[in-house]
Amino acid sequence: MGSLRAPPPPAQLVGSTRVAFRSGIRFSSDTVLKYRGLTTSSAMKSYRLSELSDTEVSGLKARPRIDFSSIFGTVNPIVEDVRVRGDAAVKHYTEKFDKVTLDDVVVRVSDLPDAELDPAVREAFDVAYDNIYAFHVSQKLPEKTVENMKGVRCKRITRCIGSVGLYVPGGTAVLPSTALMLAVPAQIAGCKTIVLATPPSRDGSICKEVLYCAKKAGVTHILKAGGAQAISAMAWGTASCPKVEKIFGPGNQYVTAAKMILQNSEAMVSIDMPAGPSEVLVIADKYANPVHVAADLLSQAEHGPDSQVVLVIAGDGVNLGAIEAEVSKQCNALPRGEFASKALSHSFTVFAKDMVEAISFSNLYAPEHLIINVKDAEQWEELVENAGSVFLGQWTPESVGDYASGTNHVLPTYGYARMYSGVSLNSFLKYITVQSLTEEGLRKLGPYVAKMAEVEGLEAHKRAVTLRLQEVEASVTV
Repeated sequence: MGSLRAPPPPAQLVGSTRVAFRSGIRFSSDTVLKYRGLTTSSAMKSYRLSELSDTEVSGLKARPRIDFSSIFGTVNPIVEDVRVRGDAAVKHYTEKFDKVTLDDVVVRVSDLPDAELDPAVREAFDVAYDNIYAFHVSQKLPEKTVENMKGVRCKRITRCIGSVGLYVPGGTAVLPSTALMLAVPAQIAGCKTIVLATPPSRDGSICKEVLYCAKKAGVTHILKAGGAQAISAMAWGTASCPKVEKIFGPGNQYVTAAKMILQNSEAMVSIDMPAGPSEVLVIADKYANPVHVAADLLSQAEHGPDSQVVLVIAGDGVNLGAIEAEVSKQCNALPRGEFASKALSHSFTVFAKDMVEAISFSNLYAPEHLIINVKDAEQWEELVENAGSVFLGQWTPESVGDYASGTNHVLPTYGYARMYSGVSLNSFLKYITVQSLTEEGLRKLGPYVAKMAEVEGLEAHKRAVTLRLQEVEASVTV
């Protein structure tokens, strides 16, 4: 694996001490990690789980982290400036950071001509759209009414979030696939206003593939801006940009910081989930093809220098040398090999005695993407507890989920898969409970409610029931 190695071990990590190992990125742990059981193979550091204590194993779940203190200092003034100056501020920061002078900050998608794509490219996005649509429309739930007691009916109704903002990055790589992943479920949910923000090209135009996906998936407005200024414009609303109620999508540390700031501000905006650099954990046994394993590791490492990849060797007989050689060979041939190499520099391998131990570690790590590249992979699915998205078997690369299998690629990172789900149809919906009682229902349930209100000392709650019950009793008497 050559350049795949763990972060240089600090002498000790005590309490919440943080030790920098690359400029701007830190490895943090809440435990003391002594690196007992550490073995090395050329430049790669690895860990044999059976030789580590529970505390030491837990220390391995820490991610490369970005120190947000200075980033918040940069982003806060932008957020406030966009709140005050609106479109003028968006134009200013787009010119400052992207070197693009905008005439119009927002354009209506209906006013734009159809994007002209190569037929093969268009077909690829059409297939992805169809699969993503089919998978997400299947998530619709039928409305169900439950009669808990005779005359007491309860149900939950579904309504879309009226206005949503979708962030589609466009820095070191354009991501029209993200436009599909976010816009398709919004379209199915029936969101009335769908604002897609994406950085413009140098000439102020919109990436034609992003535009094609946006039109196909029902986007109503395109905000030609990226970074914190785009998130701020959608959160606050400007003269040309509709205010949204929830913001979705991945982005760099400035985008992430803006989302974090704005969800706790007077903008009254929600976000999809905590975001972080991309990551993958690959479980491989002796039957896994080293070429495939290396390619899967690099498919996430190439996203950026702050990505993290983890290889878990399950059992004996794995040709680690072949995997190392393949990673080195493939990384050197990648156009984004420099990004991948930096990501690999703070990634690592662990050795598990068997699949149970391998999946146990994966559940602790809670990866964004989990690839189980082992024989009869399907039998291990039921043991998976924490993961954003799972890829089973030798013929299921993570790339299919990123693009066109139908599942969503906007997923929890940084271990948030322990408590967050990836984007789904539900992300664009809200649920409202409804109850209705008949006269008989109130007679049956009311006395219990009145008694509970009495216990809590809430007399008005009690009377809201008892006054009605008295009226019912009076009508019966008459």
